[in-house]
Formats: sequence, structure tokens, C-alpha cells
Amino acid sequence: MAGQPHRTVGGDVKPGKELDEPLDPYLPQNGNRGYRVSRYELDLTYKVHSNRLTGKATITAVTTEARSRFALDLASDLHVTKVAANGARNTKWVHRNGKLVVTPAQKIPAGGALVFTVQYGGSPKPIRSMWGEVGWEELTEGSLVASQPNGAASWFPCDDHPSSKASYRMSITTDSPYYTVANGALVSKQTRASQTTWVYEQAEPMSSYLATIQIGPYERRRVNSGGVKIFAVHPPRLRSSFDVDFGRQPEMIDVFGRLFGPYPFADYTVVVTDDDLEIPVEAQGLSIFGANHCTGSRAFERLVAHELAHQWFGNSLTLRQWRDIWLHEGFACYAEWLWSENSGGPAAHQLALQAHQGLSRKPQDLVVADPGPQLMFDDRIYKRGAITLHALRLRLGDERFFALLQQWTRSHSHSSVSAEQFTDLAARYTDESLRTLWDTWLGEKALPPL
Repeated sequence: MAGQPHRTVGGDVKPGKELDEPLDPYLPQNGNRGYRVSRYELDLTYKVHSNRLTGKATITAVTTEARSRFALDLASDLHVTKVAANGARNTKWVHRNGKLVVTPAQKIPAGGALVFTVQYGGSPKPIRSMWGEVGWEELTEGSLVASQPNGAASWFPCDDHPSSKASYRMSITTDSPYYTVANGALVSKQTRASQTTWVYEQAEPMSSYLATIQIGPYERRRVNSGGVKIFAVHPPRLRSSFDVDFGRQPEMIDVFGRLFGPYPFADYTVVVTDDDLEIPVEAQGLSIFGANHCTGSRAFERLVAHELAHQWFGNSLTLRQWRDIWLHEGFACYAEWLWSENSGGPAAHQLALQAHQGLSRKPQDLVVADPGPQLMFDDRIYKRGAITLHALRLRLGDERFFALLQQWTRSHSHSSVSAEQFTDLAARYTDESLRTLWDTWLGEKALPPL
């Protein structure tokens, strides 16, 4: 019937060809054209034991071109019940194949205001991808969200591409025994009967894959007294182990602040889940580790440094295209070596030589500048990206190299970046051409000598 929403396969609202042009060939199904999101407001209710999520998302955007329909990314496992564009009740929409395609009642000109309101619910689960399962995941008690690179749509409608950065307000109502943490500042907490509502405000622009909610039987405490505020969120049983394994984070922030520029957010939170995790995960302003990383032995301190470094390289400065993943992982890996060098461990040069020796024994079939989607999280990207930075440091010298990194983080704070922007900026710090360095380290498969 005219004027009623369309929400099943079929209907008269079908994705148009203009909605299918990929923003990124690595994830051709993700991201959408025609608008730019400035803010997400998410009102969520989650029942832990039944894994039931209901939500209302209000998404504020500006159109970048005049078109009849717009798309959002949203997993098909979630059931959409109501959609409005700019408040119009007769908005038409269809949800299928991971896309929610919305046709506003009135055509909106380029530069016009566009506000999506989406009500939905279901049992969220990770999105299966070539990199494993990503997104919303159940724990033994609670849940975690680890969405890199395309898992945000597993729990809210979004423009799921890293170049789409916006502010967020997240309200999460869940069972009172559990602690809930999300990105940004906790602005209110209210308990009624058996449920507690937590409201977080993330003011700095954030990519959708970095948005997160962590729910579990946790306690929260501040673990330092000065400088950038550092918070621990973990099961009470892990308190003493946490203090050993993560005890040097204040010094890490001081070292990285001196080398990279000031820490880019208001505070930093580390969540340790009650379950084991295969790998730690970074989110904006947070890092998430498993109980297996919290042993009281400091065995995983390089990973602590790695995830912290992502706050500069990945969260404040976020790649525009996934092919430039070395701008995240190469920098974070090199930060591990810099922490070692500045905390009484082996020098970065020694670690770079060891990594180079290890890479020389592996297949030489990867191009760092464009590894392809299947290899973009390959460990060789991490190590060779880090060695590339060390080679640049050897060429420029410490003074100019670290001045370059500080200019990089300062000039592009809270924005989207590309490898070309970094190489162009690096050229300003030397009178010699760096073209051969970039070509051999980033553009060729063969591993060059260090």
C-alpha cells in the first residue's frame, strides 16, 4: 500500500545501480554514497542471557548529491520495524543483503539535511568475513564488540566505511549486575529496578568500525593519578594481575606523547574480558584484551604498547582506504619497538633487524602499498610497515623523523588519511628524493636490504 513501509525482500523499493558503486574495492559491499554522517544517536536495550538487542538509531547527515534513495549498512539478522527520513511517516524502505535502502518522501537537494530514524531488533551475531567473524559477539557473561573492518553493521545501521567519521551518543540499557562501557565519556548512569541505563558521549569524530560496547561482570577504576586519565575495566579477580601487566601504561603514554605528539583523546580505558580472546582489539579511546593476556607476568606488554599506539595511528588518524592498512599496523608495530627502546629493552634497530631476518624467510608475494583484501591483516604488513618506518628514520635522522611524526598527527588529528599524504609530508623533511625508499619498501614484493 502506498505510504506504508516496505521491509521484506521484494516490494517496489530496490537498490539502484548508483547505490552499488563501491567506495573501496577491498570491501565493495560497505559504505554508501550520497550523504555524509555527522552524528549517530543510539538508544539500545540489551538482554544479556537471551542475547536480545532492540534499538533506535537516529543518524544525522548532510546530502552530498541529489538522489531519490539512500542506503545504510545493517546486517540482515536484525529485523527493521520502522524507518523515517526527516520525520516523514510515509518513508519507503527495504532491508536485504545487508543494506537498508531508504526512499524519503521528498527529494532532498545536495547540501540538504537528512535524518534517518531506524527502529530495529534481534539477536546480534558477528558478521562472517574472509578475516573471520567480526562485530557483536556473546561472551560467557556479557558481550563485546570488535568490528574491524566491517562488523559495525552487526549491531547498528551505519555508513560502514572508515572514511565516514562522526560523533556518537550511545545509551545502553542492560541488566544491572553488569558493567557497560562504550566509547567516550560516561555522561549519565541511572538504575531502575533490575536494569541500568548507561549513556556515553563520543565527541571526537569516529569511524563506525571503532564504535564499541563492552558488557560484563566488571569493576572500573582509575589506575593513575596524573596526566592522561587511564581506567581499568575488568573482572575483580584480575585486579592484581592487571596492575602488573598494564602497570607501565602511564610511562607508555609519556613516551608516545613525546615521540608522536599529545595523546589525542580525553582518557584511555583498557577492558579485560572474563573470557580468553585470540587477539586484543583497539577501539577509539579503548583497548580490549582477553583474560589470557592478563597473567601477572608482563608477557604481553608489546601488545599493550601496540594497542595504545593505535589511539594515534588508526583512531585519531584513520585510513581512508583499506589498502593503506600499513598506516595503522606498521606504525603500531613500530611503536612496540620504540617502547622497547625507551624502556630498557632492545633498541628499535635491533628489533628491526630481527624482523627483517624473519621476513626474509617468508614468501615474497606481498605488496605493502596494496596487499589486497585477503592479505591486509597479514603479519608481514605489520612487520614490513614497521621496518619501512625504521628505514625512513635512518634516512632522516631522529630529529627530523620524530618531527615528521608529530607533524603528521597534528595536521591530521581526528581525520582520514592516505599513504600519499604521508609520503608527501615526509618529502618536506629532506632535500633528497625518497622515491626509491617508497618504491622498494612499499611498492615491490621483494624485501629490500635494511
